[in-house]
Amino acid sequence: MPKTSQRKPAAIPAEQTRTGLSVEAIRQAFLDNLFYVQGRFLEVATPNDLYQALAYTLRDRLLHRWVNTVQTYQRTNCRTVCYLSAEYLPGPHLANNLLNLGITENTREALAGLGLDLDVLVGYEEEPGLGNGGLGRLAACFMDSLATLQIPATGYGIRYEYGIFDQEIRDGWQVEKSDTWLHNGNPWEVRRPHICFEVKIGGRTESYIDEQGRQRVRWVSEDAFRGVAVDTPILGYGVHTVNLLRLWTAEATDAFDFQAFNEGDYVGAVMRKVRSETVSKVLYPNDEGETGKRLRLIQQYFFVTCSLQDMVRIHLTTGQPLERFHEKYAAQMNDTHPTIAVAELMRLLVDVHGMGWEPAWNVTTQTLAYTNHTLLPEALEKWPLPLFQSVLPRHLEIICEINRRFLDDMRLRYPYDLERVARLSIIDESGPRYVRMANLACVGAYSINGVAALHTQLLGETVLRDFHDVWPEKFNNKTNGVTPRRFLMLSNPGLSDLLTETLGAGWARDLDRLRELEKHADDPAFQARWQAVKRERKGRLSDYIGRTLNIAVDPDSLFDIQAKRIHEYKRQHLNVLHIVALYNRIKHDPSAEITPRTFLFGGKSAPGYYMAKLIIKLINSVGEVVNRDPDVRDRIKVVFVPDYSVKVAQHVYPAANLSEQISTAGKEASGTGNMKFSMNGALTIGTLDGANVEIREAVGADNFFLFGLTADEVVRVKAEGYRPADHYWGNDAIREAIDLIGSGLFSHGDRDLFRPLVDSLVQRDEYLALADFAAYAACQDAASQVYRDEARWARMSILNVARIGMFSSDRAIREYCEDIWKVRPQEIAAPG
Repeated sequence: MPKTSQRKPAAIPAEQTRTGLSVEAIRQAFLDNLFYVQGRFLEVATPNDLYQALAYTLRDRLLHRWVNTVQTYQRTNCRTVCYLSAEYLPGPHLANNLLNLGITENTREALAGLGLDLDVLVGYEEEPGLGNGGLGRLAACFMDSLATLQIPATGYGIRYEYGIFDQEIRDGWQVEKSDTWLHNGNPWEVRRPHICFEVKIGGRTESYIDEQGRQRVRWVSEDAFRGVAVDTPILGYGVHTVNLLRLWTAEATDAFDFQAFNEGDYVGAVMRKVRSETVSKVLYPNDEGETGKRLRLIQQYFFVTCSLQDMVRIHLTTGQPLERFHEKYAAQMNDTHPTIAVAELMRLLVDVHGMGWEPAWNVTTQTLAYTNHTLLPEALEKWPLPLFQSVLPRHLEIICEINRRFLDDMRLRYPYDLERVARLSIIDESGPRYVRMANLACVGAYSINGVAALHTQLLGETVLRDFHDVWPEKFNNKTNGVTPRRFLMLSNPGLSDLLTETLGAGWARDLDRLRELEKHADDPAFQARWQAVKRERKGRLSDYIGRTLNIAVDPDSLFDIQAKRIHEYKRQHLNVLHIVALYNRIKHDPSAEITPRTFLFGGKSAPGYYMAKLIIKLINSVGEVVNRDPDVRDRIKVVFVPDYSVKVAQHVYPAANLSEQISTAGKEASGTGNMKFSMNGALTIGTLDGANVEIREAVGADNFFLFGLTADEVVRVKAEGYRPADHYWGNDAIREAIDLIGSGLFSHGDRDLFRPLVDSLVQRDEYLALADFAAYAACQDAASQVYRDEARWARMSILNVARIGMFSSDRAIREYCEDIWKVRPQEIAAPG
């Protein structure tokens, strides 16, 4: 129970209470915020009151630094990075901000003096539901590194009221529930009602002559609403820099129709408000139907226009002309979602601010850069032209003019290759007409980067080959990275402490220093401490699984983990086939020597992706049978952890022994989970796909379990006419595993339940799971053998961490700054 609070006169000045970092300042500030902000005192405060009071206590200290940061940026008029992303997955803020401020232990002591447990309050925080997976988590890692490296930056996106859905598992099936992450309020954000911009939708365009006699175009919209800024401060680690994550929330320009209300139309009186606020209501609405597609397009335009209007507003306060806009800003488009920025910046410069086309195009093409995150052609967004015209009529005109000028140049370059010119066109006219957003980005951006060496190579050889032929100088690689602050220091404090003891302070801002671990890799005493840290994290995850799922797992077993979005190309079904094959081995010979394993899965399927949901059902169904079969004798456990999130991931990454990175070669752009697992000492079993290639090169081939076809071999196998049935009939383990799944054993006798998955594997197997199965199973056997040699496994684990430094997001951001953005750090002094 909290201690009774006998409030005494503050022993420190009020301004220090608001900003100080001492135990007493934090304790006093916490009590003040509990009393004056929450209107509570300790004896009646709820857990949410206590969490909110502590969050406001930290926010005061962040805003103090943010004001100081902004004043410095204004005084120096420094070049600024603007990161445009439809997703951010920052994870919980409280523990991260405590770490970055360096006051975790002072806060723990301050709360303990009041009878409160810091860890309990940290666990109470809701996770911001602003992203879906790797794309949003990468954006959040980049925001962390931008602030830590003292790079002037603003992240722009959408403040989704309901984020990525909460995942429940009912009878083995994924069930989506609303993610009400804002239901208790969000103490970290600051609403800025004075920073708002009009967002037009639909209507028509009109030509007119302005006062200077110039031909101009006016957009007469059918509807309009406004975007209001909501700011979250992002503090760097060990520095005084606080950048902003500025998210936009949609509001009606006129929220209440008083006349309609007086006439008795009570619903109609608020309909405009409801319709406007729908735009920022949900992350990624289902876009199978026309209405969903329209909403998603409006969402993308909404946050892009608000962000660009905000950038123009800020630039104009410097007194510099818009012709120099690109000297002030480098705007990075994170995937294709924000690429409407090319047309919107042109509209703002030409239509709103009266700039000529050529100077506006010069500014646009020196401001915007494009990061591609996919090799799947279907993921390169394109919009049906009639839909696009109905939502953004002026932008279609601008895109058509960009396209006309661009294709005129391309016809001169390729006069005898009209098919190539058609492929390059921003407008797809091969059938029903579409606007190709990736093509627009390639034409309008000054830089196009992939996110892993293999990915960038394949971009230039496949989906963006024609643009690479035109502008090879635009293409460059920026391999992804992850922040060691959240995914090592916060997630794995035992390992973090061991690293600090061994390497000294400062490694978290210079991950190349991890190389110094190599000289300890063969030291038995160090190996024992290393293994003890891993065992402690595995024990914690085992406790979490037992507490939340009522499944007992052995923390001494090999923790084999695949945690990522559920998709056929990521091949969770290949993993399950191997588990069923192991199960068959045990059933055929109950005394068979099997290295004890806990197979753990985590991840969400897109709500409309039936096959991925069926894979989730299969994982749970196999677990239901295997976990209770007495023949298995706990040598195999299968666990699906529901509602995988950043909070859950912080339990999972540190506990892993083996990291499953088994996507079909040539399909994964990069991956970042692979980096987080390796950073925490897990060994990787994987294909030469995405960043796996570079991880293997970095950690050493001897410290990576490699299997499977290469990207070139995948192309060749498919070109030669791949027949998965040949593998089914030619491999007893494959056939027995698939037949057991089809027999009804894992579906209470229902032989039809998994039939779509079985038929897909045997008849089509688009992602070559059967082709890679034999190599995968052999590689898994090799991993089992190595795990039994504790010293060898420990050495490999240590070397993985020692050589993972290049996969810090700090390295990635330095490369963006040097090669693309041309931005330098701006040192921020300690606030006065």
